[in-house]
Amino acid sequence: MRLTDQEKAMLDGQEGLAVQKAMEMLVRYGTALGAERFVEVSNAMGAYQLESVADWPCDKSIPSIFSQLGLDSDEIVAEPRVKIPSYYNQAYMDPYYYEVQCRTKADFDLFMEHEEFMARTGMNLIYSCTPYLCGNLPVKGEHVAWMESSAIAYANGVLGARTNTEGCESAYSAMLTGRTPYWGYHITENRYGTHLVEVECDIKTEEDWGLLGYYVGGIVQEKIPVLKMKNQGLTSDMLKHFSAAAASGGGVEMFHIPGITPEAYTVEAAFGPKKPVDSFKFGKEEKRLAYEKLNVTAKGDQVDFIMLGCPHYSVNQLWHVYDKMKGKKVKDGIEFWVFVPRQIRFLAERSGILQPLLDAGVKVMSDGCPCMGRTRPKGSNLVATDSAKQAHYLPNFTGIQALYGSTEECIHAAITGKWEGHLKY
Repeated sequence: MRLTDQEKAMLDGQEGLAVQKAMEMLVRYGTALGAERFVEVSNAMGAYQLESVADWPCDKSIPSIFSQLGLDSDEIVAEPRVKIPSYYNQAYMDPYYYEVQCRTKADFDLFMEHEEFMARTGMNLIYSCTPYLCGNLPVKGEHVAWMESSAIAYANGVLGARTNTEGCESAYSAMLTGRTPYWGYHITENRYGTHLVEVECDIKTEEDWGLLGYYVGGIVQEKIPVLKMKNQGLTSDMLKHFSAAAASGGGVEMFHIPGITPEAYTVEAAFGPKKPVDSFKFGKEEKRLAYEKLNVTAKGDQVDFIMLGCPHYSVNQLWHVYDKMKGKKVKDGIEFWVFVPRQIRFLAERSGILQPLLDAGVKVMSDGCPCMGRTRPKGSNLVATDSAKQAHYLPNFTGIQALYGSTEECIHAAITGKWEGHLKY
């Protein structure tokens, strides 16, 4: 790799051990990728996931774990300090609800000790998969280094920022150096569409966008879909659901919706100098197939767990739950969890909607989700969720059965204990 004088100085240790180890890792990473140089990034987001204290090597200190998992270094970096605005991604639990999430006091203590260490590095501890709801909102053409699958697709496809799906080592190394290898979606010619998707049915709700994303992701896998469709009252929350579903249904990191996403004013602009390698439609039959696949694990209709907020809910979505829960209560024996960034939880509290939700039996949680924590309420067997991502992952991660549907259907199930959802054309 060709390094600038400043990059050579970082690699030689002139900016300290932490930066040196980060540069060593990035050079190995870039060399393996075939990158010829680095690109400067304006911000980075990452996290390494340890599901509980049982996963934490008992003979290792937090700085040594950071060095090993964050920088791929056996040499301990005692007090790293980030060079660029940096953000901590989701954690594995909400410390305020650790017992409800089947965690121990030891897990809580470890979480808080680790949080203090990460704060000393200068990181912004947002603990969210939706950094764009928490002040990290890059613009078109801005180079960043992010983790988290739905956030990657949203950054590239909705915001027009440029990032690959980083691992924890490369994300943390970017935080300490302000660099990442120049490859993949940082390069213009790699951002053109590959597959044309003719959307033939109405896509009007967040549920619809989840089904569309899940089906499209399953077809294109890691390629770049271009959606030819009508704009029917599109919102950022709908695009958020699409990003998560496409990333979990396949491995989509980039997409174009001509007239909506920043780099695609037309279908022709989305493909640039390239031709589609394939095209397919999304109509009523494809919608049915996606719905059935997301609901395949469910064996009954007696729900005991409701999970909303993957990706983390916006304040508008939380207001929607509040409106639907007015004058109602969660049925005894049912756990109803809604996940939001902690900043949104504070906003809900100040806006007067948090306490009524809590009084109704809704637990408004932050910092993680059942997917990242591999957790579910004790004794639960069937979860209802409005997240295609959670319906896809939770059965494999936790063994629970899953139902996918609209937010309204999930709330109805929380109140009655019975699933009455159905596919809507």
